[in-house]
Amino acid sequence: MEWKRHTSHAPLRSLTAEQAEELFAKVDNSGHTNAREAENQRQRRKRLGHGVAVDPLSADDPSGSNVGTTISRASIILATFVVVAIVAVFAYSSNALSANTANLSNNVNVLTVAAALNDGVEWGNGFTQFPSDFSVKEADQNTGRIEVSVVDVTSPNALGCFSNAQIQAAALAVNSLLNPHIDTVIYHVNVRRDEQGNIQRSSLFGFLRPTGEVSPFMTFIWTKNTTSDGQVRFNCTITGVDEDLQDTLRKQIVSQTTNQELVEEVTTTYEQH
Repeated sequence: MEWKRHTSHAPLRSLTAEQAEELFAKVDNSGHTNAREAENQRQRRKRLGHGVAVDPLSADDPSGSNVGTTISRASIILATFVVVAIVAVFAYSSNALSANTANLSNNVNVLTVAAALNDGVEWGNGFTQFPSDFSVKEADQNTGRIEVSVVDVTSPNALGCFSNAQIQAAALAVNSLLNPHIDTVIYHVNVRRDEQGNIQRSSLFGFLRPTGEVSPFMTFIWTKNTTSDGQVRFNCTITGVDEDLQDTLRKQIVSQTTNQELVEEVTTTYEQH
């Protein structure tokens, strides 16, 4: 026996005015016909961390009309946070520099010298930074000596390396020699060279570092002594500058045109005498 189920599709009927009024009379301001169920759903979303759905029938914020105000408030809070963070970083950097300078003037050891090389020291109206690749060979108030070594990978040529190293050595040495227990500061400067002997430098904002061999460039030796009349003298000796480096520096300091003018002037003066 074969059974068949017959279904009939009754036509959909629209609500009459009275039925619609009766339905909407049961709807609360959450858009739900069951106030208790609506409250349970809101509490569940709040507990599970879900955002509250837009409430089209809410008298307080229909259709999320306060979204713009909320975004503006969040933007102001974010901007304020960024400004405060920047000010805090500058304040921390300033305090760190002051602390490093004070540490070198009052207490010299491997840790204080390494901190000064890592963070920089106050010098002039600002502060001086050092190459990130460095080593502290000696820092002892008992021997009165500080000896460090750095590798410069930011200077474009010999003149730039000489200029930067001179400032760095002076900043470290003078701050250290203000310590009554320190009388000698040795600052070794090294560079990386390619196969042709040219100085290599970092590229791509410092992300690509040179891989050439480390080669000695020059050494700054700062000493302090007291004369018989109580005057304190600071002396700086630069070693490691051979004739080739001296010639390279001279060419980079003075242009070829100026060099030619100087040669002609010296030659003319010599012939006249």
